[in-house]
Amino acid sequence: MAEEWRSVRVLITGGSQGIGLGIAEVFARAGARVAITGRNTARLATARARLAACGAEVATITADVADSRSCVRMAAEAENLLGGIDVLCANAGIYPERAIAQITPSDLDRVFGTNVHGMVFSVQACVDALRRSGRGRVVVTSSITGPTTGFPGLSHYGASKAAQLGFVRSAAVELAPHNVTVNAVLPGSIRTEGLDGLGPETVDRMQACIPLNRLGEPTDIGHAALFFASEGAAFVTGQSLIVDGGQTLPELPEMR
Repeated sequence: MAEEWRSVRVLITGGSQGIGLGIAEVFARAGARVAITGRNTARLATARARLAACGAEVATITADVADSRSCVRMAAEAENLLGGIDVLCANAGIYPERAIAQITPSDLDRVFGTNVHGMVFSVQACVDALRRSGRGRVVVTSSITGPTTGFPGLSHYGASKAAQLGFVRSAAVELAPHNVTVNAVLPGSIRTEGLDGLGPETVDRMQACIPLNRLGEPTDIGHAALFFASEGAAFVTGQSLIVDGGQTLPELPEMR
């Protein structure tokens, strides 16, 4: 495995915690050269130390994907640190809860600014490097919420995640002549820092909705991203893969 990935250069946005950190761990353990980005420099340093404790070495870049100029700088730094970019994992995202009646223009700007604009800006900034790679891969972290399911308080988030898949399909067609594939992973309920304050009862209820009877781990999403970035997925583009432990399968709640 390490031999296959040793020359692969991977940039992961939103890589300082949660799913992004899990993606970084999987790629780094596979042997790839990895750079992670985030807005919080201290959090990036903590993530790098955690990965180093696992025997993985990654580079860190402080950047805000909602700012197109920051993305241009991010891509340039990644090329310099890694020697190029073969894989972009456009993972950065936010999910603040708001009832529909309480959503403000600022809320919409913030959610779409990170989840949709940030994804587009990241791809724009990296596209030349991905073309030069000769085997470029874009892997977008979307969600089951929006494209497949709904959840109260997350209508604006769900809309942003559905929008990501529209981008994935058209970008896949546009970039195919350059041998760049574009795919998406749709996580279900994943055990991340965002669950820390919910309490064990809430987590137990979430787990009870999943046929595999457990929450996903960030590395479960990392392995899906690794597949899309692999040579084994060279003929796969414009697709989405649900990784949810079967959460979306039962026809009735009592079947879970």
